[in-house]
Amino acid sequence: MFKEIKYIIFVFIIGLFIFFTAKYYFSDAYKKKSYRSLNNIENKINTYSEKLPILEDDTKNIIEYVEQTTNKKKKKFNFWKLLENNE
Repeated sequence: MFKEIKYIIFVFIIGLFIFFTAKYYFSDAYKKKSYRSLNNIENKINTYSEKLPILEDDTKNIIEYVEQTTNKKKKKFNFWKLLENNE
């Protein structure tokens, strides 16, 4: 009997927690507060972005192209010959 009452109390407490959490997050006061917070962050980003210095681009003509030679000698691998020699 005591075990069942304990489980009912646990379920009741968890239910109350979920109910009050949902009530808080779906309330109009929380929506207003979160919107104001997002709006303040956006305003801060705009003010900081106006203060950022613009750096001069110094990467013009920095790439040097190298001509590749096509006369490379490819080493031939003789895998089957190695197996034949080990027998």
